[in-house]
Amino acid sequence: MPTAAPLSPSRLWLPKRLLATKSALTWDHGRAMADRAGALGVDVVELPTDRLNLAVSDDPRRAYAEAKRTLALVVAPPSKRRLQPIAPSADWRVDLAEGCPAHCSYCYLAGSLKGPPITRVYANLPEIVEELPKHLGLGKVTSRSRTRAHEGTTFEASCYTDPLGIEHLTGSLAALIGFMGAWNADAQLRFTSKFDAVEPLLALPHGGRTRMRASVNPPRFARFEGGTSPVARRLAALRRMAQAGYPVGLTIAPIIAAEGWEDAYGQLIVDAGSALNDVPGLDLTVELITHRFTPGSKAVLDSWYPGSALEMDPAARTEKRTKFGGVKHVYDADMMRTLRRFLEAEIVKALSTARILYWT
Repeated sequence: MPTAAPLSPSRLWLPKRLLATKSALTWDHGRAMADRAGALGVDVVELPTDRLNLAVSDDPRRAYAEAKRTLALVVAPPSKRRLQPIAPSADWRVDLAEGCPAHCSYCYLAGSLKGPPITRVYANLPEIVEELPKHLGLGKVTSRSRTRAHEGTTFEASCYTDPLGIEHLTGSLAALIGFMGAWNADAQLRFTSKFDAVEPLLALPHGGRTRMRASVNPPRFARFEGGTSPVARRLAALRRMAQAGYPVGLTIAPIIAAEGWEDAYGQLIVDAGSALNDVPGLDLTVELITHRFTPGSKAVLDSWYPGSALEMDPAARTEKRTKFGGVKHVYDADMMRTLRRFLEAEIVKALSTARILYWT
C-alpha cells in the first residue's frame, strides 16, 4: 500500500449531556467516565437517585434527536451481565453499553431496545468482566467448531453498541482488551465498529486475543450510516490495528441489493485488499450479513428517518420465521444465492488469505 498522508484526527461523538445515576458514581470506573466526559465539555448531571427521569417529546423525531444527544451512566443489572449465546458471531455476548451514537437508517437495534435510543454505558465493569471466566469452554459457536476452534471461547462486545464509537468517553473497551491480553486462557474478544478512533488501542498489551472488525459498506450505501467514520478511514484504522498485531476482520453489512450493487461491493473488496494485503502476518476474517428488517424495526425506523431512500418494502422480500416465532423480511432465495456467489468470488480474488466465517 502506498505511503499515505497523515490522517486528520478522528471526529469524536460528544453528547450534549451525561446523566449519571447515584449508584454508577460509586464505581471507580463510573466516576472516571463522568470525569472524562466533563473534561471534554459534556454537561454532566449527577442524579440524586438511580432513576433516569426523561422528559420525552410527543414528536418522534424530536424525541429521537434528544435521546441521541444523551449519554446515561448506569449500573448494569444482573440481567444485563448474564452472558447470552450470540451465533453465528461468537460464543457469548458481553455488553459494555447499550445504544449507539450513529444514525444508521437500517439500525438493527431499532425495535429491540425499549424507550428512546439513549446510549447507556455501564459503570460496574468489574462485575461484567468477572462473568467471562465462568463461561470459558462452554460456548457452542467457536468452542465447538471444527473450523473456528482455534479462536477459543469467543466474546462479542458489539451486539448492542459500537464500543469504539464511545471509547473516548468510557475507556471500557481498552480495559477489556487489557484483561483479555493478561488472561492466560484460550479465549478471544471480538468487536466491530463503524468508527476509526483506534489510537488509544494500538499500544495495548492485547496478546493477540482481541479481533477488531471494521463494519463496512460501499460509499454509495454508507450514506445510510449517518454520524459514522468514512469507509476509507475505517479501512485505514483496521490496517493500523493489524500492524499493531491485532487479528482483524471485515464485517460487510448490511449487504444491500440495490441498483449497482455488483460494482459497488466489488470495488469495496478491492479497496479492502489495497488497505490490508501487504500487512505482515495478516490474520483476516470476513463476515457477510445481508440486509433484513422486522415489522417492528421498520415502524421505528420509519419514525426516526422519514423519507429514507433505503428500500424496506415487505412486498419485495421473503418472510423468514425466527426461532422465537417472529418474522424477518429478507431477500428471496435467488437473490441470496446471487449475492453470496458474487461476494465470495470477489473475496477470493482480492483477499486471498481471508477466512469467510459465515453468511447470513
